[in-house]
Amino acid sequence: MKRIVLNSAVSRLTLIFTLLFVSGIVQNASAQELITIRQAIEETLNNNLQVKQSKLSESLSDEDLKQSRAALLPTLNGNGSYNINFGRSVDPSTNQFNSEKFSSFNGGLSTGVDLFQGFQKLNQIRQNKLLLDAGKTNTEKVKNDLILQVITSYMQILYNKDFLVAAKQQLAVAQQQLKQQQELLDVGNKTLADLAESKSQVATAELDVTTAENALTISYLTLAQLMDIPSSTKYVVQAPDISSFSNASAVYNPEEIYASALGLFPDIKLAALRTEASKKAVDIAKGNYYPSLSLGAGLNTNYSSGRTSFVGVTPAGFDTVGFTRTGNDPVLAPRFNTLTKGYRFKDQIKDNFGQYVGFSLQIPIFNGLRARTAVRKAKISYMQSQTDEQLAKNNLNKVIYQAVADLKAAQSTFESTSKTFVARKESFSVIEQRYNVGLVNSLDYSTSQTNRNKAEIDMIRAKYDLLFKSKLIDYYLGKQIEF
Repeated sequence: MKRIVLNSAVSRLTLIFTLLFVSGIVQNASAQELITIRQAIEETLNNNLQVKQSKLSESLSDEDLKQSRAALLPTLNGNGSYNINFGRSVDPSTNQFNSEKFSSFNGGLSTGVDLFQGFQKLNQIRQNKLLLDAGKTNTEKVKNDLILQVITSYMQILYNKDFLVAAKQQLAVAQQQLKQQQELLDVGNKTLADLAESKSQVATAELDVTTAENALTISYLTLAQLMDIPSSTKYVVQAPDISSFSNASAVYNPEEIYASALGLFPDIKLAALRTEASKKAVDIAKGNYYPSLSLGAGLNTNYSSGRTSFVGVTPAGFDTVGFTRTGNDPVLAPRFNTLTKGYRFKDQIKDNFGQYVGFSLQIPIFNGLRARTAVRKAKISYMQSQTDEQLAKNNLNKVIYQAVADLKAAQSTFESTSKTFVARKESFSVIEQRYNVGLVNSLDYSTSQTNRNKAEIDMIRAKYDLLFKSKLIDYYLGKQIEF
């Protein structure tokens, strides 16, 4: 009669402890921010540095595209130089030697435009457009990969939460059992071996709780780092209703999922764009085989402080330049003084103003096989891109078929583990009742409790594995991830 009353008291205490524990969880959760899977994904995509890095790379590609378009426009450059000359030097305005100190200025404008260059600039624009699209698609790929990481981390938190709850419940049972064994030992109905076994069960349960707490802390930190929020942030995640995924595996056809994913999955789009960009690189390299024709024009002028302007002449007498043959009379020639004045800056700039226009034609004849080598290397890169694209398609096909098979297996595993847990739980309940009245030894009781705990953990793991595999299919279909 005493054992029956004691067993009833233990059951009541266990029930009270469980209710208090669950109530404490609810109160603690209410004081923290509740984050859904959708919120976790949005927070990650808005804050994660990998997304920001990819967007910056995208901006660089956009600048490359703008630059390649601007390369079609004519160039315009101005030049000017000012010099002070000492000693014997050439006056740039007269092209004569001058031994006096003078200053000079040269200035001009030049413009040029490529009329034909083997269509290299046009093909460069097309390639940069493809590379910009590839950059945008790479950003989507980064986001897509992060979504999968968030789903994985979110599921891990849910699993670790349930695992911790189960571990604490088992610790409570083990502690109550230890208390019961002590009371039974005190009245002579149990041995020290039974008490030692109960203490061992409590120690094992405490270790399981510590392990579960550490795992839950790490999983919260992992998700917080993905969302790029402070690691000290306190939050809880929303648990889904597993019943809505009970028959998920029956509605998916892997070939249909693959056909849909080919047009949606960023990895495939990115590989295809890179292939097209590599193809354009071949056309750019082939442009080196063609002649190039360019048009150039310019304006120029100069000034020199050593240059003077002519004013006129004045008579300065006569000079004897010779004698006559017959009378030896002197032959005179008039002498004149040249009058000059300083040549003003604006007058020199105006008078020395010149213009030019011309064409330049370059015909490649032999350049050390550089053009041919560049074309061959571009073709090899193009073939590599084609291979990478096909590998991406093959890998997507493989993972989708694997995901569908894994989902079916997860469904079966969850159903099996659920049945096993129910059976183990009922078996342990019977063993516990018999153990309390001395009909079962401590070894059989410990084995039954271990089997029951393992079955519960297996069921929890299978439950979240089923949910994860179901969401993985939605991920490949490009659906919004919701619980």
